[in-house]
Amino acid sequence: MTQKIGLTSKEKRALVAVFLGVVLATLDTAIANTALPTIATDLNSTAAHSIWIINAYQLAVVSTMLPFAALGDLVGPRRVFIGGIALFVVASLACVMSNTVLLLAAARALQGIGAGAMMSVNIALVGLIYPRQQLGRGVGMNALVVALGFAIGPSVASLVLSVASWPWLFGINVPLGVLAIAFAVPTLPLRKPILREFSRITALLTVVSFAGLIFTLSSVTQLQPISVTLIALAITVLSLVTLLRREAGHAAPMLPVDLFRRPMFALSTITAIAAFATQGLAFVSLPFFFEKVLHWNPINTGFMITAWPAAVAISAPISGRLSDKYAPGLIGGIGLALLCIGMALLALLPTVPSNLSIIAYLGVCGAGFGMFQAPNLKALMSSAPPERAGGASGVIGVARLLGQASGAALVALCFHVAGMQGATLALELGAISAGIASIASFSRLWV
Repeated sequence: MTQKIGLTSKEKRALVAVFLGVVLATLDTAIANTALPTIATDLNSTAAHSIWIINAYQLAVVSTMLPFAALGDLVGPRRVFIGGIALFVVASLACVMSNTVLLLAAARALQGIGAGAMMSVNIALVGLIYPRQQLGRGVGMNALVVALGFAIGPSVASLVLSVASWPWLFGINVPLGVLAIAFAVPTLPLRKPILREFSRITALLTVVSFAGLIFTLSSVTQLQPISVTLIALAITVLSLVTLLRREAGHAAPMLPVDLFRRPMFALSTITAIAAFATQGLAFVSLPFFFEKVLHWNPINTGFMITAWPAAVAISAPISGRLSDKYAPGLIGGIGLALLCIGMALLALLPTVPSNLSIIAYLGVCGAGFGMFQAPNLKALMSSAPPERAGGASGVIGVARLLGQASGAALVALCFHVAGMQGATLALELGAISAGIASIASFSRLWV
């Protein structure tokens, strides 16, 4: 049988739609992280409390991804993806009109639901578009697009803030979303339903479990009253135990605990959570470090941070191709070791650092992070059976956002503990989490 070579024009347009959706989610995240000090000042919020603008988005994404992944297995990833884009556009308009931290956080949560729908099925759609033997190339391209979204995000934020107020940052999503829908409707592939039923109760338990987990973590790091934290923890544990009992013995559980019995899948998930926690610690703390400690303006901050995702954009596609030849644990482990070194160098910056050294250290971080992404995505998808692609895709997104949310929450704790010097403490924690991720990645060589 002749193997398929290359993609058709329709499949290429479908990839454009998928990647535009990825850009929407990543660009928005990068913009919000970079502009957070400006937004906090404009809305009269403290640095620690303003992080709820980030946490609300991540809480919504993490808590909805697995239900949306299961829904994608029922109705097809195409419908879930298009619906997610539409909701994201509407929520972006709500962000534009928000004039308090509470309203903006609520609009960001709505954005997070839309992003959860898109990101829960984007890897599954890539798997449907690319032949299985070229999956490494497909996920490498996906990692490249994620990196590009993060790469242009800080620069876009800087450019917009130089001529307009921060609400316009969220307005960028509207034309991008409309364009993504225009590409998606006629081209995204259809897939026969894998599931025959969708349990609303299970979906609700999943949402409550993950939302409770992120809220509990945020309550601890925001130094909320102990009663609030204990209530949130109790709700989280109760809903999670109920969910696990309800899903026990299910052939395709919404919370895919069965996949974690596969050592490669479990270790790859741990690697992802720790690596993205490092990213969350860095991307939330660095804007405050540059603007409040080094006294840079938002424009310089945005352009400087671009060095990290720009390096990711260079290394990600290379590592994607290498992952088709070499063990993901080896490539990812080396990359995450570089990330650990880069974070440590950033944490040890002198009081008056040179711009060149900052760019160099951010580049080391980005190159290492890019080396990890594509091989890890391939390891996760290839270690799951084809019929569980939806569940595996959902876990990929949950691991990423759970890590980023944990990192952002830890930044809030660092600010509470050390004031504006908390940014340096956050970078030190990032170096530790990157080291843990590197160890987890290398351990896959013996699985």
